[in-house]
Amino acid sequence: MKYLIDFTVLFFLYVFVFFGRWRTKGRDVLVVNTLLYIYLSFVLYFTLMPIITSLPFILNHPYKPMNLVPFIDVSMGRGDFLRQIILNVIMTVPFGFLFPLTRNRTAHFGRTVFFCLLMSLCIEMLQPLINGFRTADITDVITNMTGGILGYVFYVIFRPVTFWILNKLKAKH
Repeated sequence: MKYLIDFTVLFFLYVFVFFGRWRTKGRDVLVVNTLLYIYLSFVLYFTLMPIITSLPFILNHPYKPMNLVPFIDVSMGRGDFLRQIILNVIMTVPFGFLFPLTRNRTAHFGRTVFFCLLMSLCIEMLQPLINGFRTADITDVITNMTGGILGYVFYVIFRPVTFWILNKLKAKH
């Protein structure tokens, strides 16, 4: 039920704020921006949700400072570090691919990496605030950046195919 509230807000935000704006810019813009919106909604689901029902309790638990020692779980042999590293990389590959497409195909590598870093830092800084059981970790930021870079590489490799598909969508409009 807690997640349903967050997804309902995201749905109404999409319908009443973004859909109309994106639709007027063409089918290609609508499709790419909608894909990025759906992707970011799932990132919120896996990293921060439930958000709205957690807001009243933000100050009811101590804020744990961010772990600033990269890959300490690997060196200490703690937990399922390999799984976490792989999942963090996979999680941001779509961002590295989709973000340049939403910027009128003009987002260069540096801009894409910067916004991937910004997204990752925001998630890491908010996790301990929203949920007292989560912690922020520099390893997550590094692996998220790696995923964003990998996604951008896929964007560059598949750019001709992607632009061909988007041009077909634009032509149908």
